[in-house]
Amino acid sequence: MIPEGAAGSALVRSKRLLVAVVIGALAMVGVGFALSTVIKSPAQAAADAGAPEPDVLTAVVEHRELRASLVVRGQVAAERSVMVSAAAGSAAEGSSPLITKAPLRGGDKVTSGQVLIEISGRPVFALPGALPAYRDLKPGADGADVAQLQKALTQLGFSSGTDGRDEFGAGTQSALSAFYQSIGYDARPVTDDGESQVQAAEAAVTDATRALQDIRSGKGEGTAVARAEEDLALAEEHLADARLQAGAMLPAAEVVFLDHFPARVETVAAGVGDRAPGSVMTLSSGALGVRGTLTPSQRKMVRPGQKVDILAEATGDEFSGTTVSVGDGTRDPVGEQDLSAAEKGEESTGEGTGGDTADGFSVLAVKTDERIDASLVGQEVRLTIEIKSSEDKVLVVPFSAVSAAADGSTVVTVLADDGERRRVRVRPGLEGDGSVQVTPVGKDGLAEGDRLIVGTDSDGPSGQDAAE
Repeated sequence: MIPEGAAGSALVRSKRLLVAVVIGALAMVGVGFALSTVIKSPAQAAADAGAPEPDVLTAVVEHRELRASLVVRGQVAAERSVMVSAAAGSAAEGSSPLITKAPLRGGDKVTSGQVLIEISGRPVFALPGALPAYRDLKPGADGADVAQLQKALTQLGFSSGTDGRDEFGAGTQSALSAFYQSIGYDARPVTDDGESQVQAAEAAVTDATRALQDIRSGKGEGTAVARAEEDLALAEEHLADARLQAGAMLPAAEVVFLDHFPARVETVAAGVGDRAPGSVMTLSSGALGVRGTLTPSQRKMVRPGQKVDILAEATGDEFSGTTVSVGDGTRDPVGEQDLSAAEKGEESTGEGTGGDTADGFSVLAVKTDERIDASLVGQEVRLTIEIKSSEDKVLVVPFSAVSAAADGSTVVTVLADDGERRRVRVRPGLEGDGSVQVTPVGKDGLAEGDRLIVGTDSDGPSGQDAAE
């Protein structure tokens, strides 16, 4: 039997334990409730926070010269390109001309008096001159092309003697014959039966000389002597003419006149034994420049005198230059003859008239400020043509920094270091290369170095600079 005092003490302890448990439970409930108001799951936290503030892309206001430019393709080429045609008259009647010697290859230099190619046994050579060979030159001819031939022969060491400056006479013929001999060929005679004509004329001179001698020895009358002397003079004149007809002439098909030396071989169309095509070789002469092609819309923006930056992408060479002319064309002109206005001696206005058709090309000629190495002939280049320039330094911002306000004004938004945003009204000006010139309007201020908002990027770090 438990003593009464001990039972009371046990009851008191049980009650105290129960109270402690209840108080602890209540405390735990309170703590759990308090923590539930502070601690949230990541999903719940994201939902409560809403969408994050997007990061801002900025660009810096620049103070510089602004250029509007046009980029087109081009090719390094010489001032003049000449096609060497097959000399059809060199072949035997009824046969096609064949290439019998081809001493040159693409890229070779050509000097004055050099044989370019041999067709059916006849040479085609180069001489200095601006006029093309448009006719055969032979005794009795006169004109600027004769004077050009005489000058070319004299420069090579073959004088025309007492012939007039632009008259093809015996002296010019002798010089031409000597030149042909120097390159290893006989000159073509004026007529194929020239030798027989000379022989007949020499016989006539001989007969006239003997007749005169007989009359003089027989003390003939004065009239008979005079007539015999006239016959001899006439026979000698015929002999001189016959010798000219038997002497050298210059076929137009055997000469190419170039206004600058050394020239260069661009292409050779066939080799020894091949039938000579219409064009057997292409030559270029003169200073090297660049030619490009323009679409009708591009031509309207280009005129002579504009600055050009030139990049040879294959080699990395860079040059500066100036547009010289804009001509008309209907096909890719680089390397072709007589396609630019400069080559035709015509003045180009660059106004987009003439060959400005939907499917036509315009030919752009560019002169470089420095000399181009001949190894770049035929290289593709990129031309950046300066269409307009601000000339002086101006405030320049990216296109993306400019927007339209509700009232129709044009604005940019400046982002201060403390995050404050300020809208500045501006007046846009010259555009080029993805940028635009701006001028602050009214009391709004804008200065070099100000940061402008150009967009947002939710993936980038805050304050990312779009210009970087």
